[in-house]
Amino acid sequence: MQTCSSRKSRSTVCAGFTRPLTTLGGASAPQFNAAASWRLDPNVALRDEEFGALAYHYGTRRLVFLKSRDLVEIVRGLDAAPDARTAIAAVVDEASVPAYEIALARLAGSEIIRAA
Repeated sequence: MQTCSSRKSRSTVCAGFTRPLTTLGGASAPQFNAAASWRLDPNVALRDEEFGALAYHYGTRRLVFLKSRDLVEIVRGLDAAPDARTAIAAVVDEASVPAYEIALARLAGSEIIRAA
């Protein structure tokens, strides 16, 4: 079972992608359209780690754990891709796309990525 540090501290969220997206931190799930163009929020810094990366949002002071190197590569590729689905497909196989769409939706909800 995956646990998320956001249950312990409201300033942290994890971008896990093993459970359906219904709520994030008690709020309603954000609208995420994988066919739209997305990018890393300019107020976010990514720091590579062994497990993936840490994303720190300087505006909200939220720390988010990206628990997959593939997810980090997708997030970094959002700027160059015409839409999120293309960025995902460039990194993972077709069967994994829905899981990564959920992960990006959670990142959008925590303001790590935003519509371009």
